Amino acid sequence: MSGSRIAVVDYGIGNLRSAQKALCHVGADAVLTSDPAVVAHAAKVVLPGVGAFGACMRALRATGLEEVTRAAATDGRPFLGICVGMQMLFEGSDESPEEPGLGVLAGRVRALPASVRLPQMGWNTLEVVRGSRLCAGLPDPLWCYFVHTYAAEPADDSVVSAWCDYGRRFPAAVERGPLWATQFHPEKSGRDGLAMLRNFVTAPDRGTVAAR
Repeated sequence: MSGSRIAVVDYGIGNLRSAQKALCHVGADAVLTSDPAVVAHAAKVVLPGVGAFGACMRALRATGLEEVTRAAATDGRPFLGICVGMQMLFEGSDESPEEPGLGVLAGRVRALPASVRLPQMGWNTLEVVRGSRLCAGLPDPLWCYFVHTYAAEPADDSVVSAWCDYGRRFPAAVERGPLWATQFHPEKSGRDGLAMLRNFVTAPDRGTVAAR
C-alpha cells in the first residue's frame, strides 16, 4: 500500500464515491474501502456521510468500521469528516437520540430552526475563522454547497474554523489539529471546494501537525 494513501470509509450508505472521485481529481491516491485494515493503515482518512445520523452510525457499526474510524480520528492522522460524517464525530444527535456518535468531539447535533425552509439545500457563505488551514488561500466570501437539517453545537467553540448562518449561526467547519470536518460538501462546492480538498491532501502526515 502507498504510504500516502487516503482511505475513504465505505459503510454502505449514500453516494460515498463522489468524495473519493473528487480527492482523486486533486491528485490524491484515494481508495473507497470497507476493509478495516485498509483504514487502519492509511496515511489519511475521510468519513463522508449522507442521510440520517442514526442510520449512518448503525451502518458504521454493522460493517465493523466504528472503532477503526474512531481511532483514525484520534491517533494523529489527518482526518476529514464530510456532512453527516462531521456530525458523527460528536457525542450524539437529536435526530437519533438513541444512537451514540463517535464522541471524538464534545457536543451534540441539533436541528436548525423551523423558521427556515428545511433542509437547507443549496449554496451559502462561510465566515472563515482566521488561521483555518482547510480554507487557506481561498476567497472571501467563500460559497459552499449544503444539504442538511441538523448542525453541530460544539461544547467548545474554539474548534470551529468556519461559521454559517441559516436560521441560526452554526459551525460550517471544525478543525482540531489534524482532525478537520465540514457540514457542507466540498466535493460539490466547485473550484473552491476542490481547493479545500487539495489543502487536506497536501496537509502533513501523522505527528507533524500541532494541535490548534
